[in-house]
Amino acid sequence: MGASGATLVLAVVAAAVLNAAVLCSGGFTSSFVRKVEKTVDMPLDSDVFEVPPGYNAPQQVHITQGDHIGKAVIVSWVTVDEPGSNTVLYWAENSKLKKKAKGSLTKYKFYNYTSGYIHHCTIKNLEYDTKYYYEVGIGHTTRTFWFTTPPAVGPDVPYTFGLIGDLGQSYDSNRTLTHYERNPAKGQTVLFVGDLSYADNYPNHDNVRWDTWARFVERSVAYQPWIWTAGNHEIDFAPEIGETKPFKPYTHRYRVPYKASESTAPFWYSIKRASAHIIVLSSYSAYGKYTPQYEWLEDELPKVNRSETPWLIVLMHSPWYNSYNYHYMEGETMRVMYEPWFVQYKVDVVFAGHVHAYERSERVSNIAYNIVNGICSPVSDQSSPVYITIGDGGNLEGLATNMSEPQPKYSAFREASFGHATLAIKNRTHAYYSWHRNQDGYAVQADSMWFFNRFWHPIDDSTTAQS
Repeated sequence: MGASGATLVLAVVAAAVLNAAVLCSGGFTSSFVRKVEKTVDMPLDSDVFEVPPGYNAPQQVHITQGDHIGKAVIVSWVTVDEPGSNTVLYWAENSKLKKKAKGSLTKYKFYNYTSGYIHHCTIKNLEYDTKYYYEVGIGHTTRTFWFTTPPAVGPDVPYTFGLIGDLGQSYDSNRTLTHYERNPAKGQTVLFVGDLSYADNYPNHDNVRWDTWARFVERSVAYQPWIWTAGNHEIDFAPEIGETKPFKPYTHRYRVPYKASESTAPFWYSIKRASAHIIVLSSYSAYGKYTPQYEWLEDELPKVNRSETPWLIVLMHSPWYNSYNYHYMEGETMRVMYEPWFVQYKVDVVFAGHVHAYERSERVSNIAYNIVNGICSPVSDQSSPVYITIGDGGNLEGLATNMSEPQPKYSAFREASFGHATLAIKNRTHAYYSWHRNQDGYAVQADSMWFFNRFWHPIDDSTTAQS
């Protein structure tokens, strides 16, 4: 047996031992008690909101994947004094050849607020697994950043994702982002499950808080892609002040490659990255039968090639399985529509936010339920995803602390603390998941499990006893 074969065997044994270690414990509610203190937004003069120096200096720089397969990047930034150049200068780390990509410009008004000049530029035809530098602000004050493209799409490509949701811009939000940045697991791309700035919690949906949030997260998202999901705090529907176009600030500021997956709107789309096929859904767009989102997902799931991208991951904002007494059953109608497909196509894991706490389910389904038979208890189902609520980013609304009792059988682990998670895909069969609370050291794992791929290695990966 070669070294790689021995490593895989050890991984299988370790995974079985780690998951079985708590097999007889039943659903677990953490006894950790967070220090009771109010969650407070950072003031506008905080250093994390600092405007970069220099005339018309680019600010709020962020990147996301720019195509379906990871060979393009969308670079976005804001200038304030004047439009300036919308060109990005970029070059590979080991190349002296500098190339240019030309972008587009937009701006918007919201009540008594007028945005800066918002630039979006797609850099195409990049090489896989390559570090690139890029420069924005050409002609005025320039700023330089870098990113690394993912490896080529393939079934056994290791890759580590970070998971963050409901972040906001409080002191706790800053702790969450710092813990993610310093986590030795070293996430390469963030899967963000919605609710970005929480600007709508301020009088008249104060859009200045969209600006401060983007400056706050720039230290991460300018260097690695964040994959965006729209949450309820992105809707910004405020007819009382004349604002009746949903998602106006969000869609002007954040672009996604939705057309690359034949979506008709930026709220639902898919990408392939390394060994994962990631589907983003919208909890706040129509999803019933014959709607565009429904028809898109119906067409998208059969296209997933598990020989190419073994790991099928879904992002949404409102959770389907939630044992907290907050937003209870808000995702139920969407679950009824789509859960049979998730079971049929063997989705590995679903990440959601919305509830400001942490919870991980076992593999369960409730597809037997309909309004006639009254069967409404989720059952263990190894063809189903694990459902994880990761809405614990730290926003000013605070933690969801009130849980339903007794803990449902489908709930494997839950805790009302702020934090983030990582998902480290090892190969086509195994991935290691861990959740990290803000109060711990950067390497401490408060919850973890080995995922066994539903297509290639569909053995029971439960972490609690099932009766």
